Amino acid sequence: MKTIVVIPTYDERDNVGPMAEAVLRNDVELLFVDDNSPDGTGDAIDALSSKEPRIHVLHRERKEGLGRAYVAGFSMALELGADFVVQMDCDFSHDPADVPRLVEAISTPMPSGQSGNQQQFPDLVIGSRYVPGGSTPGWPFRRRLISRAGGIFIRTVTGMPVRDPTGGFKCWRKAALEKIDFASVASAGYSFQLEMNHRTWKAGLSIKEIPIAFTDRVAGYSKITAGIAKESLKIAWRLRRFF
Repeated sequence: MKTIVVIPTYDERDNVGPMAEAVLRNDVELLFVDDNSPDGTGDAIDALSSKEPRIHVLHRERKEGLGRAYVAGFSMALELGADFVVQMDCDFSHDPADVPRLVEAISTPMPSGQSGNQQQFPDLVIGSRYVPGGSTPGWPFRRRLISRAGGIFIRTVTGMPVRDPTGGFKCWRKAALEKIDFASVASAGYSFQLEMNHRTWKAGLSIKEIPIAFTDRVAGYSKITAGIAKESLKIAWRLRRFF
């Protein structure tokens, strides 16, 4: 079973080398999706891919948002023959050492409450900050409070039973991505994470959360703003009508 890790990049020149090295310690391939980074990230990835055949790169003409980058990356990953698609950040807030845990979780049958021999495997595995064992080391209290409150608000408004609805460290089954028609997701920015989870849930697909530690980036600058958080709350209200 082929696993491809999709990582969008924008001004991540200092991170792509160490990230590629860390991710490729696992039995996976790697696809960077670069939105024409002005700091030379795209050139740095080209240099890496010229030496390592497991590294692929998709160059986009301009920055259109995280959601659009993932749509393009998922499409290319499926064209490359991926059975599982892992998505993660390039700033080491997601630990590359956890990639095998996500793949193992999606490859393991879920407990069944019904009799019979039919096994059900997760369609989506989310690396969660807010299930038992998950954590956000180094976060100040205010950030933790806002993040948790936002998650509770989203679950309450949408009815979606996911404890970390905006988390971006995930493993998708190929069939799940195809079933939810990910290319038609409206959210272009970070709320793409929420909308994809909601679409998966409404399609009746199985979602599993496993604990991860989510840390702050080690290089570069954060792309998260107050506006991004507000966007997710607005999207939650829009999704409410489907509940």
